[in-house]
Amino acid sequence: MTGTVAAVDLGATSGRVMLGHVGPNELRLELVSRFPNGPVEVNGSLHWNLTGLYQSVLAGLTEAATRAPDLASIGIDSWAVDYGLLSGGALVGEPFHYRDSRTAKGVAAVHARVPFAELYAQNGLQFLAFNSLYQFAADGDALHTADSALLIPDLLAYWLTGARVTESTNASTTGLLTVTGQWNESLMAQLDLPRELFAPLVSPGAPIGTLVPQVAEHTGLAPSTPVTAVGSHDTASAVVGVPMTAPDAAYISCGTWGLVGLELDRPVLSDASRDANFTNEGGVDGRVRFLHNVMGLWLLSESVRTWERESGTAIDLPTLLAQAAAVTGPVPVFDANDARLMAPGDMPARIAELLRESNQPVPLSQAEFTRSILDSLADAFAHAVHTASRLAGTNVSVIHIVGGGSLNTLLCQLTADRAGLPVLAGPVEATAIGNVLVQARAVGLIDGDLESLRALVAASFEPVRFEPRTRR
Repeated sequence: MTGTVAAVDLGATSGRVMLGHVGPNELRLELVSRFPNGPVEVNGSLHWNLTGLYQSVLAGLTEAATRAPDLASIGIDSWAVDYGLLSGGALVGEPFHYRDSRTAKGVAAVHARVPFAELYAQNGLQFLAFNSLYQFAADGDALHTADSALLIPDLLAYWLTGARVTESTNASTTGLLTVTGQWNESLMAQLDLPRELFAPLVSPGAPIGTLVPQVAEHTGLAPSTPVTAVGSHDTASAVVGVPMTAPDAAYISCGTWGLVGLELDRPVLSDASRDANFTNEGGVDGRVRFLHNVMGLWLLSESVRTWERESGTAIDLPTLLAQAAAVTGPVPVFDANDARLMAPGDMPARIAELLRESNQPVPLSQAEFTRSILDSLADAFAHAVHTASRLAGTNVSVIHIVGGGSLNTLLCQLTADRAGLPVLAGPVEATAIGNVLVQARAVGLIDGDLESLRALVAASFEPVRFEPRTRR
């Protein structure tokens, strides 16, 4: 039997609604709508325009209804850590963006009560200043005016169904789960976070609810259309969509961020893992995503925005990448994970500062700058892969790159070169694919374990192979 589900896939710079046509030997995606997303500055703070994003989602689902009136399910994934506060069912202001500077005071407040080493032992998460528990600490008294806190995909699902739940893979990025995957009530008490804010946990594949009448009427979908929990952290869905056929494969989900790691059966909580700032996040079917966050293509996209703003003319990215590929000779490499590269703004100026600090030449042209960025990302990716392998006690034989970065052939080749390992690139829509597959399995269109789902991905989307030009 073949059926159709809808994936709402929201990234930090854009969102999309896609239809997935799925059966035992079929997996096809159909783009329904694509729309921009990004931060909005209000009184010096960065927020998400979530109400506007929701309207874009509704428009996409309305179009989906015209193409697939018998839609079997809807699933939602998005970026992690950010959330909306609700009071009486109403949103208490637009949610903060994780790049907002307020998180710094949250870090200080949390670590004053619970040192990082103790946090890591409890939740297994790498230190990132924007992790949800630091944001909650920064909210202060605002938390006590709310009666619910829902992560972005859960908030959108609440608006669609009226059901308040928290999907487990995304909840694992908050810092408020134990390593066994339950709400950490003792940590909440230590941090003075009201336990009643946090909705019951559900696993990927669980039914959330059906459409409220207003949404059904607005979109033209049947009121009985179910909304199904998926790996609502986009990386959790992306890892499902990685066509890994070898048990010793690493993955890089590359877009705004580069999430680099391994899929494991249990967390790695060693001191060495903590010191290397590796994280243990929840995956689909109880797997562990053991990974490190690398800054990703944010470095390039923010540089391009700066150059376009300064010149007043648009930059053709394929041309820029071709020019970068033609750069000969050594290029300077900087720390792509430097915290100073986090905020929006003049990225080339900050990269130049890092290079001067390390006594390296600053590129003179945009092509040279681009090559430096991509070489630095590839270096960070390779380092993270080999560090993950060492910490987990495994040998990696191949690296899969999925997401938007899989289309960047120069980045893929440089990653293969610096890692000394073959890179398999694609599919670009791995997140939507993972979202679709979890829904399809939940509603009975397909069955099987993750390996079976990935075999279907591998049969449907052939990756591009990049052999290393040097070997480690």
